[in-house]
Amino acid sequence: MDRDGTLIEEVGYLDRLDRLDIFPYSVDAVRLLNRAGFAVVVVTNQSGIARGYFDEAFVDGVHARLATVFERGGARIDAFYYCPHLPDGAVAAFRQACDCRKPRPGLLQRAARELQLDPRRSFVIGDRSNDVEAGRAFGAATVLVRTGYGSAAAASTAAGATAVAGNLIEAVSWILRQS
Repeated sequence: MDRDGTLIEEVGYLDRLDRLDIFPYSVDAVRLLNRAGFAVVVVTNQSGIARGYFDEAFVDGVHARLATVFERGGARIDAFYYCPHLPDGAVAAFRQACDCRKPRPGLLQRAARELQLDPRRSFVIGDRSNDVEAGRAFGAATVLVRTGYGSAAAASTAAGATAVAGNLIEAVSWILRQS
């Protein structure tokens, strides 16, 4: 699943931990997926690194905080993957075109290799057309949520998504009905 706008509130560039706001249903949604036997993987573009807004250690800190909050709620996120790149980024080390920046499926493919996931039995949940496109290129079913940028994306992207849901908990409910 995508992070910003899907699992947590979309705040632009999350550059301070005090701006981290987890949707109230996210822990329950992840716990439901855990109980159903799904691996839960967060895949996110973090171009703020290439833009110089924050560094990789900050992103790792956000993910550590999320993992702790979810664990306390009885839920588990199996892995976090992020793309720090941007072709015209301000930080030279991250200024590049890559296969890991959504809509390319590189991070999804990496997760599949490392966690032994079958794309045909996987679902990609996100709030942007990039999430849907990456999921389709990966070979998974896709769910566009209307949170974050999802309401705006739904008008143009819904036809490409396997399903559209109001939010993450509704997306998980749809996924569980498919299984």
